[in-house]
Amino acid sequence: MSLEPLRAVLPPHVLVTDPVALEAARADKSGHRSVAAPLAIVEAEEVAHVQAAMRWASEHGVPVVPRGAGTGLAGGSVAGGGELVVSVDSMRRLLDVSLIDQSCVVEPGIRNAELNELLATHGLWWPPDPASRAISTVGGNIATNAGGLLCAKYGVTREWVLALDVVLADGSRITTGHRTVKGVTGLDLTALMIGSEGTLGIVVGATLKLRPLVEGAVWTVGAFFDDETSAAAACTAVTAARIRPAIMELVGIDAVTMLAAYTGRPMEGAFVLVQTDDLGAEATSEVVAGILAAHGGRVERTDDLSESDALVQVRRQVHFALESFGTVLVEDIAVPRSRLAEMFGACHAAAARHGVRLAVTAHAGDGNLHPTFVFDGEEPSEAIWACANEVFAAGLALGGTLTGEHGVGLLKRRWLADELGERQLELQRAVKATFDPQGILNPGKAV
Repeated sequence: MSLEPLRAVLPPHVLVTDPVALEAARADKSGHRSVAAPLAIVEAEEVAHVQAAMRWASEHGVPVVPRGAGTGLAGGSVAGGGELVVSVDSMRRLLDVSLIDQSCVVEPGIRNAELNELLATHGLWWPPDPASRAISTVGGNIATNAGGLLCAKYGVTREWVLALDVVLADGSRITTGHRTVKGVTGLDLTALMIGSEGTLGIVVGATLKLRPLVEGAVWTVGAFFDDETSAAAACTAVTAARIRPAIMELVGIDAVTMLAAYTGRPMEGAFVLVQTDDLGAEATSEVVAGILAAHGGRVERTDDLSESDALVQVRRQVHFALESFGTVLVEDIAVPRSRLAEMFGACHAAAARHGVRLAVTAHAGDGNLHPTFVFDGEEPSEAIWACANEVFAAGLALGGTLTGEHGVGLLKRRWLADELGERQLELQRAVKATFDPQGILNPGKAV
């Protein structure tokens, strides 16, 4: 396939064929790597570059893999032989902020942490908060409907997006949604795009709903437990007490052990992190501390910023700690919050049966678990996939779902029918065919 027609309509530095860059596009943070490198990368700097790439790809029937920072955990941005990567990683401007409307307009490559640093000068923030917020992009959040640590109280990405600018498979551009708070004109294509993993179009801009910065002190509670069952029961008790903390996380024993080795900080047991904010934060944190202690937790409570950050980092550094021990395969299931302890038990039972290393962490406030396989080599073994199969089956049996926030990507396609059923899969594929008749947008991913 000749790239010359594409090269002719793009600035020379935007069309990248450097072997090192192409090699990097073969993988993301999922641990999966494609068999061969893609044709080229369009490092888009503006919407027109994305449109030119899609027009060329549509004309020639070339499959396209949309990509941002490449930090996804489901293989959704992995590109292979014969595919064109359209990267929006360099499109990372904050285009507009409205103090009155409490909204902003951004390009998709802007990082979560970067955006909130800019918004803080206006007294505003955007709540979606993945643990990888320093490196994750807003566009990636939208592609997978990302959650993160704060979604127990503030919800997932879908609740914080008003409108999207999207380039479709044929290179045309549409705007979905509204800049108004309310709006029910036609079908909600914005919600459809969120979580579609680049299979329906490429997000090139987003209007985001903001909220004022939280006033007052933030209180942090950390507690270590002798076992995960007690830790999970404590989290369930917090929820049952009608408390909605900003953050409630659970780090399993194996993950804590690896984190202790990674950081050099003495830690032992299962760790629960709870953070309260806004009015009544201090009193609420005191109640939470009492609940955790009643369930056997060794509790620390503080509003000191440095001490709070040290406790929060126990959760935020988990992924990096696990990566230091080998290749990781991060799974992403969610169950009703009342079944959290059962799901921890099911994970460890499956790991023991198959002789694999499985460290489990959870967004305990919403029942989203991340069972993470740690192994040697580049690809998961058959034992790991067999264990994953049992973990997914257990999650579905408990009333859960295959993915809470990472997306389906490449890694979970084989289990889709187990959750959705064939009829619903047919409907979803029909929706994709309407947006992408040639099937060139992120083929083989998500649906």
